[in-house]
Amino acid sequence: MGGSAGTLTPTALLYLGLCQGLWDQAWTGTLPKPSIWADPGPMVTKGSPLTIWCQASLQADVYYLYKESVHGSWPMKTSQDSSNRASVSFASMSSHNSGKYQCAYQRGKSWSQGSDLLTLVVTGVYDAPSFSANPTLVVASGGNVSLSCSSPWPRGSFHLLKEGGADVPQYLELTFRRKRYQAVFLVGPVNTSHGGTYRCYISPESYPYLWSQPSNPLHLQVTGVYREPSLSAQPGPLVQSGDSLSLLCRSETGFDRFALTKDEELRAPQCLDGQPSPNFTLGPVSRSHGGRYRCYCGHKLSSTWSAPSAPLDVLITGMYEKPTLSAQPGPSVSWGENVTLQCRSEVWFDSFHLSKEGSLAPPQVLHLQDTAIPNQVKFTLSPVTSDHEGTYRCYSSHSNSPYLLSQPSDPLELLVSGPHWYLYVLIGVSVAFVLLLGLLGLLLVRHRRRGRGRKPAVSAEVSEDRGLHGRPGPAATAQEESLYAVMEDTLPEEDRQLDSQP
Repeated sequence: MGGSAGTLTPTALLYLGLCQGLWDQAWTGTLPKPSIWADPGPMVTKGSPLTIWCQASLQADVYYLYKESVHGSWPMKTSQDSSNRASVSFASMSSHNSGKYQCAYQRGKSWSQGSDLLTLVVTGVYDAPSFSANPTLVVASGGNVSLSCSSPWPRGSFHLLKEGGADVPQYLELTFRRKRYQAVFLVGPVNTSHGGTYRCYISPESYPYLWSQPSNPLHLQVTGVYREPSLSAQPGPLVQSGDSLSLLCRSETGFDRFALTKDEELRAPQCLDGQPSPNFTLGPVSRSHGGRYRCYCGHKLSSTWSAPSAPLDVLITGMYEKPTLSAQPGPSVSWGENVTLQCRSEVWFDSFHLSKEGSLAPPQVLHLQDTAIPNQVKFTLSPVTSDHEGTYRCYSSHSNSPYLLSQPSDPLELLVSGPHWYLYVLIGVSVAFVLLLGLLGLLLVRHRRRGRGRKPAVSAEVSEDRGLHGRPGPAATAQEESLYAVMEDTLPEEDRQLDSQP
């Protein structure tokens, strides 16, 4: 706050006892109460400076500051730039300066009401407690986390604070373990407002405004706020020991923070340390780089993150001797038939992996149940299509180290022969047949529509012709009879007999 401030001295403290009568008048004041605040804030480290300000809505003649449990008050120095504001400064806060304060002002013979209470807390008086989170500080939206604050103090209070002044939960339970008292604060169901930095303090029961040093900070991060990104490996998730590998975290636009986690035991990460680039370079890789990876995206200076990407397993090869790979009945197979790829090792392994060169899919994995040597498994491809054609390799590993693989087997090229041309011809003939049926159907519909349009026209012409000429003349009658005779001669005998019947 601006303005000059008076410094509290021992002489001013002696003045407390002389002003009790003035303060008693403030309790019955009629003027509006002033506002009171501390600069830089109501919580201050021991030995740091602090200023208490009192401000009225009216111009006042004099301001007084009162401390709870101290019988008396002392005057405050009016600010040079405004007569409706005054202050008292503490050059170095000590334990004696903690407590609750109020201020009031006098205008003429009238007094104001007392201000609201201002509580000053002095920290750094005692040793810091320990602070931990269970199960982890990275919590999915809707989940729960417990924050535990512990100290050897036998009696006292535990305080949980969050940077930014947000509301925090009260402790759920107080326990005594290993000669330490522990307060557990339950946070959840977690949402975006819970993300941030927390610290805890302790204070003795007899001195509630004297707090310990702050605990170690805990930064709570909330995931699942945004849509999950995708994680891919270049050149692929199978990498030879000693080579380099790049993991790319792809997300929607607008994110400027990316985090990569390695999780071999499917547990949540302890923290998310982001970087501005979505590209993570690993290498030269060693056995320690093998594992399951996920990535997150978020925004700079924020405690909220996306949902995790789908897991990506990075497999380190070259750890053991290579197995052998063979095809049954052979590496050349007809389209639609079955083929078995057999991976075999003379050394005991219980897991085998089959990969296809150029495929984006992760390797197929089979686990061996039989402990007899030689160890072998069979990968069945059925029915074979042109998609199965390509180069295959197999690897061996131990189930207790699933991300460390042997050298690759010698490559096996699978050739698929068979009715490729016949399939294409069949598809072409089928398409042509369907098109022909459609064309014939279209012509038939058009023909029927034309026939329906001609019949009324012919009837109309006949009626009109008869209407114009009246009854037919002798020549027309004779012509019709001759036509009837010709038609009768062309009929079969049976039809003529039927025709002659009455």
